Amino acid sequence: MKKTSHLRPWAVWSTAALTALTLTLSPMGTSAVQAATVEVNGTTSTVQSSPATPARDTTIPAVSESSKQSLLPNVLVIGTGGTIAGQSEDATSFQNYKAGTLLIADMVKDLPDKQKIADVNTLQFGNSGSGSYTMADLYDLSQTVDKALAQYDSVVVTTGTDTMEEIAYFLDMTVQSDKPVVITGSMRPWTVIGSDAQANLYNAIKLAGSGRTQSFGTVLMLNDTIQLARGVTKSNDYRTDTFETPMLGAVGYIDEENIRIYRAPARATKPEGTAKPAFDLSKINKADLAKVEIVISYQEAGGGAIEGFVKNGVKGIVTSGTGAGGISRAMGQARTKAIEEGVIFVTTTRTGSGSVYGGGNGIIAGDNLSPQQARILLMLGLSFSDDFEKIKTWFETYGTPEV
Repeated sequence: MKKTSHLRPWAVWSTAALTALTLTLSPMGTSAVQAATVEVNGTTSTVQSSPATPARDTTIPAVSESSKQSLLPNVLVIGTGGTIAGQSEDATSFQNYKAGTLLIADMVKDLPDKQKIADVNTLQFGNSGSGSYTMADLYDLSQTVDKALAQYDSVVVTTGTDTMEEIAYFLDMTVQSDKPVVITGSMRPWTVIGSDAQANLYNAIKLAGSGRTQSFGTVLMLNDTIQLARGVTKSNDYRTDTFETPMLGAVGYIDEENIRIYRAPARATKPEGTAKPAFDLSKINKADLAKVEIVISYQEAGGGAIEGFVKNGVKGIVTSGTGAGGISRAMGQARTKAIEEGVIFVTTTRTGSGSVYGGGNGIIAGDNLSPQQARILLMLGLSFSDDFEKIKTWFETYGTPEV
C-alpha cells in the first residue's frame, strides 16, 4: 500500500517504566584517538587525549521497502551522544555517569510501542558530549540531516544538553528542507532510575512523525515541551525542565497522544519552499566557516580579550553586555580599534532576556538573541559574505523573525 499521509492520531504510551539497561557498551568505535575519563562537578564525562578529530558517520541508511509501503511516517534518529546516551555508575547515580556511551540503535530498540507511531531507523553520527563537537562537525551534521530528509519524512537528532541550543540554532539556520527536524536529549543518563531520557526520545519521535512542526525549522522537545530553536536556552544545570525561551515561551506541549501547538514561527506562515534559510552549506566548504568569538562585560572589564581575539584572526566578535548591551570603557576602546581593522561586532545582553537595539559603524544589534546564538548567526553571516550591510540585514530578518 502506498503511503498517503503521516498525519494521524497517535497511540497512548501506557507502558510501565523501562528497566535499566544491563549491557555495558563501549563508546563509538569510530574515534581516531583514545579517550580519557575525567570528573567535573560530580559528572563523569569523556574527553579526547589527542587533538585529532574523531570520525563521524554520515552514511544515510536506506528506507526499507516495507517502511515505504507502511502508512506510518519514516523517522531517522541521528545519535550524537550526550547524557541521553549516558551509562550511569549505578542505577541511582544521577550525576556520576559516562556520557556518550550507549548506541542510538540500542536505545531506540529499547523503546516500547514505537511501532505504533513511526517506522524508525538510526544513524550513529558520533558519540560525544555536545561541547566536544567542532563547527566543522556541525557542518557535517547539518548536511547529513538534509540528505536524510531527501528520503525520510522527518529527523530526530539526539545531543548533549550543554550546547544543545547552539547545535539546534545552527541546524535551524542551515538545514534547507521544510520537513520536521526535532532535537532532543536528557538531563539524566539512560540507565538511572527516573531518567527523562526514554520519554524525551519517544516523544521526539512522536513529534517528528506527526508532521506538526513542518516548516518550523528545528525545534527542541524535552520534558514534554516543544521549543523553537531560536531563543531557547538552558537555564539550569541539573533540573529536567531546564530549557526555556525567555520572553516568548514554548510553542507547544505533548501529553500522551495529544500534541498541542500554540504558536508558530514566521517561516511556517509562508508557502512551502519559500522560507529556506539563506545559509545553504552546500555552497561553501567547512573550511570557509568564519572564526567568531564572544566577550563578556563586567565591572571594569579590560579590553585585552578583544585585542587577543583580533590578533588571533577573528572576523567577528559578539559582546555580552550589561543591561541593554553596554560594555566597559576599555572594551569600547578596544572595539573601536578592532572595527577599524575590519572586525564586525554584534551587541547582546548578559541578563538572560531583553532586546538590544541600535548599532552603528561596524556594530549590529542582536535583538533578543543570546550571545551564544548571536555568535552562530554572525559566524554564518561572515561565512557567506563580507558585506556589513548584508550581514546586518540577516540579523534584521533571520535574527529578528517578527510576524
